[in-house]
Amino acid sequence: MKTTEEEFAVYHNFPIKALSNKVFKAISNPDDLEHWWPLKCSGSAKLGEEYNLFFGEPYNWYGKVVTCKENSSFHIKMTKSDDDWNTTTFGFDLFEKEDGVTWVHFFHKGWKKQNDHFKHSSFCWAMLLNGLKNYVEKGIIIPFEERN
Repeated sequence: MKTTEEEFAVYHNFPIKALSNKVFKAISNPDDLEHWWPLKCSGSAKLGEEYNLFFGEPYNWYGKVVTCKENSSFHIKMTKSDDDWNTTTFGFDLFEKEDGVTWVHFFHKGWKKQNDHFKHSSFCWAMLLNGLKNYVEKGIIIPFEERN
């Protein structure tokens, strides 16, 4: 009997009133990422490059860029994080519409369990992605301590 391991994923689709190049910069440029997600970040938006996502000790995490299509797609596979996130990949696919709106299709897949951490991360992503939207559209930066 063949057994398959079930995986779980978080998905969020939402519009941002901006062109895709501005959204892509906000999701891939470390300085911009620090305005809506990690406390500190380093990395380069190039296939195979490593990103350091630092959220304060002991959350000093790393991921590898597995998809990078300028102004279109940006995906990172976690390589060093906690046990739940280490199996996962998160990413953004951007679809620019004629009216200057970019639709963001976000995913975070590869979760092995639908545990409390998965459920909390799903909620946090919704809040953080709203912060991304407000950052790109209005320039609002929520202090790191207030992001969760």
